[in-house]
Amino acid sequence: MATKLKVLRAEHDLTQRDLAEILGTNQKVISTWESGKSVPRPAMMQRIEDYFHVPKEEIFFTAFNYSN
Repeated sequence: MATKLKVLRAEHDLTQRDLAEILGTNQKVISTWESGKSVPRPAMMQRIEDYFHVPKEEIFFTAFNYSN
């Protein structure tokens, strides 16, 4: 999850702070997701999916124990 979220953010030319503002959270939270220290709650996963137009299962496959 950490790598995919970071890649999507970079592809959209967003900083962690930019994405945090879009999602209504803070930069530290984005950093913990990208480092794999935590995962977003389901409602936040949905907001991320809606923003990037990428299925949450693809973004968060490690959180769901999917293999890619």
